[in-house]
Amino acid sequence: MSKRGVFITLEGGEGAGKTTSRAYISEFLKQQGIQVLETREPGGTEVSEAIRHVLLNSALPAIHADTELLLMFAARNEHLQKKILPALALGQWVICDRFTDATYAYQGYGRGLDHARIAALEFWVQGNLRPNYTLLFDINVQTGMQRVRARAEQLAMSTDRFEQETLEFFERVREGYLERAKLYPKQYRVIEASQSIDEVQQQLQHVLAAILAKAVTE
Repeated sequence: MSKRGVFITLEGGEGAGKTTSRAYISEFLKQQGIQVLETREPGGTEVSEAIRHVLLNSALPAIHADTELLLMFAARNEHLQKKILPALALGQWVICDRFTDATYAYQGYGRGLDHARIAALEFWVQGNLRPNYTLLFDINVQTGMQRVRARAEQLAMSTDRFEQETLEFFERVREGYLERAKLYPKQYRVIEASQSIDEVQQQLQHVLAAILAKAVTE
């Protein structure tokens, strides 16, 4: 039997640079001889990606907050059963761009949904599974949204349904993430994401070195 893999999630508001950092983290770990699975939420499997399309599609009518929440967990269950859990069982390290902490931040703090309802769905879908580590890429909301708009203009693409939310919404999301980082200090590592890519990667090197050192002793 392989040693169970390590589950690392990447969280943060819009424009925090999680996708760029995910590639860097994966390459860093691979250089240490670790088998890595990169994935994202919502998404990660064919069915979950189809649900993602619904959730992010700004051309669709407005989605009720409860519907949004249920779709998030529907996509997550498929993702867990088909991809994340099998990879962890094989001893792979899973690097996931967003997970359930995003649901607490966006649907809980952002939309104002009852956290107890989110927790009930979390336990139903995940049981006792939680990320080993969550790297929170924290960035000022206005700076993050400036990055989002610049990226959209550069790629000549429209922003998605979440990216079109108000600054007040994203302030609540950021507040939620920082609150959860305080509640779960053993799980969270906060990365100052407003810095340059080189500076962010230096922070990641220190964090990953500590995670690797601990993994060796466990």
